[in-house]
Amino acid sequence: MTRKIRAAAAIALIGVTTLVAAGCSAGSDAAGGDGGKVSMTFWHNSTTGPGKAFWAKTVKDFEAKNPNVTIKIQAIQNEDLDGKLQTALNSGSAPDVFLQRGGGKMAAMVNAGQLMDISGSIGKTAKSEISDAAFGGYEQDGKTWAMPVDVNPEGIWYSQDLFEQAGIENTPTTMDELNADIQKLKDAGIQPVAVGAKDAWPAAHWYYNFALRACSESTLTKTAKDLKFTNSCWTQAGKDTKAFFDTKPFNDGYLTTASQQGAGSSAGLVANHKAAMELMGAWDPGVISSLTPDGKPLADLGFFPFPEVSGGKGAPGSMMGAVDGFSCSAKAPKQACTDFLNYMTEKPVQEAYYKAFNAIPANQSAQSVVTEPYLKTVLEAYNKAPFVSNYLDTVYGQNVGNALNTSVVNLLAGKGSVDDIVKTINQAAAKG
Repeated sequence: MTRKIRAAAAIALIGVTTLVAAGCSAGSDAAGGDGGKVSMTFWHNSTTGPGKAFWAKTVKDFEAKNPNVTIKIQAIQNEDLDGKLQTALNSGSAPDVFLQRGGGKMAAMVNAGQLMDISGSIGKTAKSEISDAAFGGYEQDGKTWAMPVDVNPEGIWYSQDLFEQAGIENTPTTMDELNADIQKLKDAGIQPVAVGAKDAWPAAHWYYNFALRACSESTLTKTAKDLKFTNSCWTQAGKDTKAFFDTKPFNDGYLTTASQQGAGSSAGLVANHKAAMELMGAWDPGVISSLTPDGKPLADLGFFPFPEVSGGKGAPGSMMGAVDGFSCSAKAPKQACTDFLNYMTEKPVQEAYYKAFNAIPANQSAQSVVTEPYLKTVLEAYNKAPFVSNYLDTVYGQNVGNALNTSVVNLLAGKGSVDDIVKTINQAAAKG
């Protein structure tokens, strides 16, 4: 993935992790005080293509401006990141700088004393060009624990050419319309929806969005605090998810399909016109472009928000979404680490970030470079959203998140029931 906009809208974000330090340990002074030289480790999740190249150049440019600082990069596959990071944090060998997802995962790190408070080190550019709402996703106990680099609202990415082949003229706004369009795609011999269920979370994101439609903002917020999934909306979300799964909307072999690795992944199926749609965050265009035959952005890519579901208590137009950012570990060299975080927010760096990832930058002055119609559609929907929730596996922490993702995949595989979802996540919450 590159689970990776922050537009000027008043939104609520409810609601991280990574690996083993290679080389020197986190926060080490490589020169032992000689000339004030500092060595840091940096973990990110861009393992291929323009994204990986962006971070290599960004680190090189930062080192050129800060000759006493050396940064060793480790690029880690997204699906491996959280587990490896947690292991590194718990063993005291965390990287100095790493991808931060926020929510319950970040809260656990803060409570364990594993993160650096960067509140007093946020630079002028970041303070003036990144919205308070974007920073809000990384605040706890009145302090800031990560630097935003982009924001990722979620919706459905689709091939305009395949929609046209199936005779679909307008994008769906309701689940009834989506189901009708899925049938049109099937009738045209086109696989409707790609999902990387092998990685669990992409399938579970369907449940997340049905929960966003079924549950009110207050319920989602309250549950993030008490972790009690007792409201009937959680069961209703499961019923809506099962009803959708029962229409058999997904690609052949979805249970063994990866989400972002190779042409046969769910993103790869869309990139190569083997499937028409994929539910994913705003990092998806960059992943898709890396998997097209020519390695360029998909020319017919489009976007529409998750359709509305009748009868739910969620405010119409609400979206799933998250801020992507980076944290410094508690033991990192403070000046060098926070300087690097601030460097990520400079306008030229943010513009290059957008070009590398096809993701909307957190720096609002850099958002003027966004030209793709699909990203403008994302911005429009995001600006109108009355509420934006972080992804539920992030909001509710690792234990609940893993249980939720697994139980939804079990439902998809016919190995579990709707009641099992709620039962499993309540059991996980009770364990802490």
